Amino acid sequence: MDITHQFEVRPIIPFHIGNIDLSFTNSALWMLIGVVLSISVLSFASRKKALIPGRWQMFSESLYEFIANMIRDNLGLEGRRYFPFIFTLFVLVMLGNSLGLVPYSFTYTSHLIVTLSLALIIFISVLIIGFARHGFTFFRLFLPPGLPTWLMPLIIPIELLSFLIRPVTLSVRLFANMLAGHIMIKVFAGFSVALVASFGAAGYFFGIIPMFFNVVLIGFELLIAFLQAYVFTILSCIYLKDTLYIEH
Repeated sequence: MDITHQFEVRPIIPFHIGNIDLSFTNSALWMLIGVVLSISVLSFASRKKALIPGRWQMFSESLYEFIANMIRDNLGLEGRRYFPFIFTLFVLVMLGNSLGLVPYSFTYTSHLIVTLSLALIIFISVLIIGFARHGFTFFRLFLPPGLPTWLMPLIIPIELLSFLIRPVTLSVRLFANMLAGHIMIKVFAGFSVALVASFGAAGYFFGIIPMFFNVVLIGFELLIAFLQAYVFTILSCIYLKDTLYIEH
């Protein structure tokens, strides 16, 4: 049973310029679906603003408040200007995680190049904002307040290394969780198919057991999809906070 084909990037509309492959792929298709779906749902939900909100308006307002509270708790009032970026990041990751549970779909957040690109965008944004706001004082980020002078040669390299590996840890965490979760679902689904193929009519009875676990796993994977989007977003807020509030 091939459990990796669901992660293969396949061209839908081949397009090449010399040796550069610019084909429109299944990954790009599901990213586009995620963008169109998010814009359509949020636009539909906010088209009628009522004092007593309906279900769709309540959904959009709850999502807005959820991200707004996350920013307020981690970035304070300074963070309000970054709301569009953080909101877009959460929706993009959440849809990438959850759309992959649709049969015959593609989980673009299960590819390291996608999660690493998002992490690098955050990392580079933090650097640009840090130097724009603080200049070379930004390097105080690697010097914890009250650090004794004799500990500086040890602590500063550790702080610098932990800062530089942020894109790796942020991207690998999301990529690995999505990859492992979808492989687990595929494995249990394969058990049901294998039992039916091996035992015929009796296999339908025995196949109920792995099918039940598969239903539970799909529900659990939906929870993981939300949690990983939340973790990715809140860590981005924390990285921005380190940049905005450097002690002088």
